[in-house]
Amino acid sequence: MRCRIALRYTCPDHVHGRMTSYSPLTTINDLFLRVASAANPRAVLWQDEFGQWQPISSDQIYQRVRKLGKTFLEWGASKGDRIALVSENRWEWAITDFAALAIGAVDVPIYPTLTGEQMAVLLQDADCRIAVVSTRQQFDKLNAVRSQTPLQRVLLMDSAAAPASGAIAMSEVLAGADARGSERDAAFDALVRSAQPKDLATLIYTSGTTGEPKGVMLTHGNVAANQNYCASDFDFNATDTCISFLPLSHITARALDYVMYGRGAQVAYCAQFDKLPQAMREVRPTVIVGVPRVYEKIRQAVEQKSSGSSVKKKMLAWALRTGGNHRDIVYAGGKPSSVGWKLASKLVYSKVRQAFGGRVRYFVSGGAPLGIDTAKWFAEAGIAVWEGYGLTETSPVIALNSPLNQRMGSVGKPILNVELKFAEDGELLVRGASIFLGYWQKPAATAECIDQDGWFMTGDIAHLDDDRFLYITDRKKELLKTSGGKLVAPQPIENKLKNSVLVGQVALVGDKHKFISALISPNFAALEGVAKQQGIEANTRAELVADGRVVALYSEIVRTVNGGLANFETIKRFRLVAEEWAQESGELTPSMKLKRRVILEKYAALVVALYADEATARAE
Repeated sequence: MRCRIALRYTCPDHVHGRMTSYSPLTTINDLFLRVASAANPRAVLWQDEFGQWQPISSDQIYQRVRKLGKTFLEWGASKGDRIALVSENRWEWAITDFAALAIGAVDVPIYPTLTGEQMAVLLQDADCRIAVVSTRQQFDKLNAVRSQTPLQRVLLMDSAAAPASGAIAMSEVLAGADARGSERDAAFDALVRSAQPKDLATLIYTSGTTGEPKGVMLTHGNVAANQNYCASDFDFNATDTCISFLPLSHITARALDYVMYGRGAQVAYCAQFDKLPQAMREVRPTVIVGVPRVYEKIRQAVEQKSSGSSVKKKMLAWALRTGGNHRDIVYAGGKPSSVGWKLASKLVYSKVRQAFGGRVRYFVSGGAPLGIDTAKWFAEAGIAVWEGYGLTETSPVIALNSPLNQRMGSVGKPILNVELKFAEDGELLVRGASIFLGYWQKPAATAECIDQDGWFMTGDIAHLDDDRFLYITDRKKELLKTSGGKLVAPQPIENKLKNSVLVGQVALVGDKHKFISALISPNFAALEGVAKQQGIEANTRAELVADGRVVALYSEIVRTVNGGLANFETIKRFRLVAEEWAQESGELTPSMKLKRRVILEKYAALVVALYADEATARAE
């Protein structure tokens, strides 16, 4: 092994000299009871049908969780049963999550962007008899495949959209809950407290390199252990407000909301990503945790706005040059004192801060790698964006830059309750209380990534510097992760494309980019036959694949395949190559698998061209 670091467990009540007033969590239910006893009149904000932000108190959270939890029990749910949750970010998501966990059930969050068929696979695998969905659209998707699932009851959050049959309105279930005020239910509280750290809390599905869905089993203890340490360097408190907009089906967003709830901060739910700019202006959060794409969009907006005027363009360039001289101070959380920086801050940097609402004191990036150029740009614009790293399987945080410890380009220092070591090839292995139990009903897949000593193989190549800052340098896994944090398994999509006789081989690209693209090597025998039939003449294969009529043929193939994919998986762009990939020419293995590194190296210029205008291109 190249290196091994063991980090000793210390009490979270006193970490790095910062005192906290909270006792450590042992289960997620401890967190719920902490929220319930907070006497916070504005624990949650949500937008009504008129766009007005409405508060929900901690007492209302408790009463709604209690009512919904008891309803689940009346429906026959019991400890260990799985309850599916298909919804955008909204207050009902949190209530359902807490309610399922309160009765000892296991919630199964499912991305609302998935197709009905994809959802059915997960519902069947997890054996979910109850599902809670957000909208009529989500209900219709599930209802169309309901016969393929074990579903017995579906609860619909949008009460007004409830169909005549087949769904139960959440408003009916929660009727009268708020009227109980601050009254507590001793029997229900005892049930909540009966949860144990070893109890399974959630199944979060992720796709492996083959695209086969795998349910990551996280216990109460896994999540609680991560919560006790992941934000110990941040003084989040009851004066803070955070907008919940990253998909709650992903552990990063869910863990962030848990942190905010645990610190008594206000959580404002934004259900639609395109409404985030308006939400930031109205809510004016003090904490922003976003995927790189969020920061990329803000940067694009600033640069596009300045490009319309030569004066504004020059002013932005001057401000960034000025900021560049103070970048290290800003990234370390300081505020430069030079006259030039103060002037640039007043004229330019303040406008960038206003894009986030003008009140943010902590900016964090996670879910995908934050480009060093983006981190530098924001530091030059007076904003420190601190990057973190983790996986669903690690609950999620492994390392995080913070106000107390930060180094640009790294993902920060490992949190205090994890151990790290490195395999011979540099793969990062981690161990600790936050590491998942394994994959649901997949012992072989579990054994492949957790060894007999409990070390989890992350699939990422990494190293620690002399000051123990962690750097992720490469990825062993074939999964593509977009800059928006979405994981895409390429092989199933590639195989769908190869169902067409005109497609010989295909390689998806898009790792760390905003969207997925494809390089397609045609089946030239078939293509040349079609071209002859349609009167398409070409002297070379290069001329053939460049012909607009040929490109149109493949556009239709891609469009058809895209129709069966979730939006984040769809192929936004493609290029036809003039070569047939083969073992002899090095693109394929003897078993006809793609040598992705070879292909990426061979077509590096083509991939660059696909993303040349990425900064301004739409990912949708």
